[in-house]
Amino acid sequence: MRFLKKLLSLIVISFLCGISIAQQVPMYSQYIMNGFLVNPSFAGRDGYTTVTLTAREQWVGLANAPATYAASFQTRLLRNSYISKSTSVRKKLIKPTRGGKVGLGGYIFSDNNGIMRRTGFEVVYAYHITMGRTDGVPNNLAFGLGFTGYQFAINTDNVLLSDPNDPFLDNYDKSVFIPDFNFGASFTTVRYYVGFAMTNITRGALMFADTTAVNRNELGHYFLTGGYKFELVPNTWTIEPSVFLKSSDILLRSIQMDLTARVYYKNDYWLGLSWRTNDAIILLLGLKYDRFHFGYAVDFTLTDIRTQSFGTHEITLAVKFGESARRYRWLNAY
Repeated sequence: MRFLKKLLSLIVISFLCGISIAQQVPMYSQYIMNGFLVNPSFAGRDGYTTVTLTAREQWVGLANAPATYAASFQTRLLRNSYISKSTSVRKKLIKPTRGGKVGLGGYIFSDNNGIMRRTGFEVVYAYHITMGRTDGVPNNLAFGLGFTGYQFAINTDNVLLSDPNDPFLDNYDKSVFIPDFNFGASFTTVRYYVGFAMTNITRGALMFADTTAVNRNELGHYFLTGGYKFELVPNTWTIEPSVFLKSSDILLRSIQMDLTARVYYKNDYWLGLSWRTNDAIILLLGLKYDRFHFGYAVDFTLTDIRTQSFGTHEITLAVKFGESARRYRWLNAY
C-alpha cells in the first residue's frame, strides 16, 4: 500500500507539471515485453535465456523520421548449469529454478532522430536476491549496472541550413564516442513489480574524438515502472494495469507518463491500450507460441503531426530458451 500511494503521488505530479520531454534516448511502446532495454536489473529476471529483436518506425511517411532498432540477449546463471535439451516453454512456469543470483545481458542499438544518430551497445550485470514469498513464489529484489558506449553523430549533408555558419553546429564535433553507465533496481513478485532506472550516470563526462573546448554533456534520464496483475478468471483471464514515468535532469519540464492496461488470455495472447501524455494513444497486440513471443504496437499520435504521417509502428520478436533456467556447463557461478 505504501508503494501504491507513492506511485499515485507521482502520477498526480506528472499531470501538474508541463510535459515537453526531449527524446534523447530511444523510446519504446512495448517496454513491458523487454523491460531490460530500460532497466538493467531486469536482466535474467524470468530465468530464461532470451534473444529479442525490436524495430520501431516513428511517424511513418515523413522523411528522416525517428527510427530505433535494437537486438538484445539476456540470461540467468544458475548453480550447476548445463546445456538443456530441446524443450518447450509451454508450461506456465512462474518461478525460475533454485539458485542462480547473477543475470547477464547486452544489446546493440541504432537510434536515428532527424540529423542526430546514436549507435552503440550496453553490457549488463545484475544481481538477484530472494526477499520472502508471495503465494508461495519467491519475491525477487534485483540491482543492475550497465556499461554503455555509443557514437553520437550529426549528419547535415541533406539539410538546408538558413545559416551555413551556424555556431551551434560549427563549434561541435560532428561525431564523438561516449562511454557511460546505467543503473537499475527492481522488486518483483508474482502479483506486481516496481522498478527504477537512471541513464548516463557520468553525464557523458568522458568523450572520445572530442576536439573542441566547448563544455557539453549528456542528460541523465530517469525511469519509474510499476504494474499489478489482477486474475479475473483463474488460469484464464488476467488484467495488468501499469505505469511508466520518464523524466530527465530538467525534472519539472520533462515528465512524461505511459498509462497502460493489458488483458491476457491464458498468458498466450494479450491486447492492450496505452495513453502517453500529450503524445499518443497506443494499441498493443501480442501472442506467444511455444518459445516464440511476438508483439506489435501502433501509436496514434495526438499532436498535429498526425495529419502528416501514418502513425508509429513497433514490432518485437522474442525467443526464450529453456524449460527452466538451465545454462552452459562451464557457467557455474556458485
